[in-house]
Amino acid sequence: MLSVGVGPVSFSIGHLLLVLAFIVALIVGGITGRKHGTPIAGTLADIFVVAMLSARIGFVIRYYEHYQGDWLGMIDIRDGGFNMVTGLVAAIVFAGFLMWRRASSRRALGTAMAAGLLTWGLTGGAIQLINQQLKGLPEVALTDLNEQPVDLSAIANGQPTVVNLWATWCPPCIREMPVLEEAQKRYPGINFVFANQGEHPETIQRFLSEQKLNLHHVLSDRQGQFGRVTGSHGLPTTLFYNAEGNLVDSHMGELSRASLARSLERFDPQFLVAYDEAVGYAE
Repeated sequence: MLSVGVGPVSFSIGHLLLVLAFIVALIVGGITGRKHGTPIAGTLADIFVVAMLSARIGFVIRYYEHYQGDWLGMIDIRDGGFNMVTGLVAAIVFAGFLMWRRASSRRALGTAMAAGLLTWGLTGGAIQLINQQLKGLPEVALTDLNEQPVDLSAIANGQPTVVNLWATWCPPCIREMPVLEEAQKRYPGINFVFANQGEHPETIQRFLSEQKLNLHHVLSDRQGQFGRVTGSHGLPTTLFYNAEGNLVDSHMGELSRASLARSLERFDPQFLVAYDEAVGYAE
């Protein structure tokens, strides 16, 4: 399961788990704080904000090269770029500082933090185990733009494969297309597959022409089977399969150069030789 749909809106599982952990911390902190006469809801909110800001700053620093020339992109969190290790460390350090300064809230704050972290860790681990069961590329009915059947495993051919689920009516799908097109040219050792969800090939071809996109492996999933099989309920969703065909990462929402680079790091480095580097080696 990669995302959950609530009416017309979809949320990634990762984001929902963070919200769930925060809610659990608020509930446990509220109960414990009431017993000791020390409300801590505001303190927990401060810790959460510090953690998210630190996680974003840590991500931007880690992938700074991909944000050069795109300063607004650094604060555009729609790409889902957060370094959770940095955020977790910041949350623990800030919480420790607050407990040191406010002795009366130590028990309530410590209990709430422990409950939140435990919830996040256990639920995240369970979801990870479920996703690891998705072995092999999904067997779904895909066609090319001439409406001829296509075998996804034949396209993969022993290489890592990035499958982008998209639609022409989806604004974030359109915004991320140039990023994926650039990566397709840069990394010849990786297959990029663009599986359109539910639209007629003629509509897809018209869109590609209007946007002046030169994409390989543009396929049509008329029944939207790929999203159902993988548990994706929102667009765009990008799935990362390693050379063995196993799902190693996924991203729901718009990709930036930085967030794409992070996911590509899950592949074996031998497949990440960029085109310009390969030319340099040949010389």
